[in-house]
Amino acid sequence: MKIIGRLFANNLSYLLSAKQVFVLATILQFSSAAFPQTVERDFVGVAVGYSLNPNITYHRAGGVDLMLDVYRPRGSQGPNPTLMYIHGGGWTNGSKEASALTFLPYLEMGWTVVNVAYRLADVAHAPAAVEDTRCALRWIYRNAEQYGFDRDAIVVTGNSAGGHLSLTTGMLPESAGLEAQCPGDRMRTWNIGPPNMDSLQVAAIINWYGITDLVDLLDNGPGTSGNFTEAWLGSSPDRRAVAERVSPLSYVRRDLPPVLSIHGDSDTIVPYSQGVRLHDALNEVGVSNQLITIEEGGHGGFSYEQMSGIYSEIRAFLRQHDIGR
Repeated sequence: MKIIGRLFANNLSYLLSAKQVFVLATILQFSSAAFPQTVERDFVGVAVGYSLNPNITYHRAGGVDLMLDVYRPRGSQGPNPTLMYIHGGGWTNGSKEASALTFLPYLEMGWTVVNVAYRLADVAHAPAAVEDTRCALRWIYRNAEQYGFDRDAIVVTGNSAGGHLSLTTGMLPESAGLEAQCPGDRMRTWNIGPPNMDSLQVAAIINWYGITDLVDLLDNGPGTSGNFTEAWLGSSPDRRAVAERVSPLSYVRRDLPPVLSIHGDSDTIVPYSQGVRLHDALNEVGVSNQLITIEEGGHGGFSYEQMSGIYSEIRAFLRQHDIGR
């Protein structure tokens, strides 16, 4: 952290507000154990070209203010391709701050990034996190003009539980009934910002080893993922029905956006078969999708070389579907 401190002291103080410097320093402190210092320096170098609006309340549920951060390129004109990032942690832990370095490649591409927090299992059981992330997408729709979000170029992504929530955020139809509580939605007139009545859609979903069938994990989950699933679903007698309701595989249909999944074939937390089943189901109904298999890869923790290859594939995927720059 000495390098980061020196970089902040010498280069950032005149570009960012005191609050922004503090938030970025906190992000780097949380994230430094998982990334080499070169990546930290890259983040700082990119961050000076961004305006950070931290801890914006996008919804209030169960007495909890749900917050997100917005990273906007300085001087951007007009609508900008927008990444909605959802952190992982088995629906029981994790934070948006600890995940900030993960979306560095999108900052380098000049995208706007919306980094979303949601209710964890110790605050509310399923389907709360799914409801929250759908409301975050509604917030993006409602505030597109103010923040320069391109509503035609919204990509939702996340890892593990965040991968699952990215899939549900991008795949759920209105008939699922998991967004009616969102402020400013088509069914309500909550006075906390501009209303929006459009059907929620994203341009693409990028799923990093996310859960696709919670019923399967509930019945057959290997140790850790089974425990996470039970913690999130709770002990309600209808938890099996809830598990089906929040499983992405329950919503496979022809009119979905393109989906890119990344999964290690030796993942002991979320079985690789979860990614394969989604890939096969999407192929069956004709949805454009791709499964990147990391040979001998676990639950994340991929090498620098593997990550470089993955992001090359992601950029090609975005170009293929004419998303972003």
